[in-house]
Amino acid sequence: MELSECINFLLSVSQNKVFKYFSKLLEECDLTPAQYGVLNCLWREGQLSPKQIGELVYLEASTVSGILDKMQKADLIERTIDPNNRRNILVEATQKSLVIRDQVEAATIELNKTALQNLSNDDKVVLKKALSTIINNFQ
Repeated sequence: MELSECINFLLSVSQNKVFKYFSKLLEECDLTPAQYGVLNCLWREGQLSPKQIGELVYLEASTVSGILDKMQKADLIERTIDPNNRRNILVEATQKSLVIRDQVEAATIELNKTALQNLSNDDKVVLKKALSTIINNFQ
């Protein structure tokens, strides 16, 4: 099979190029794409457990833990003990992360604009639906 016919190759190369571009855009905010994913969840959902964050961004618990450690050191998140269940940790966005939210959202809009610039509106809808279908095929 030609590489250009292999879905893994096409998705990997696309993801790598998007990741590098997004990483560059987020540098101004001192964020990584993974940290953006965590913050996006917290900005939209409020307090979450690390397990809930992992489920939302499709990452393993150990990976989420490492990301949260770095984010806490950078004062982007705060972890507290759940008052209703002392075995559970709750994560929330800090004021510092809220200050950069608009800038981060603008970087995300720029990423989408650049990545999708040569697609029609219908093609954008089809692409997003196809990617969601692929994600759901592996749950």
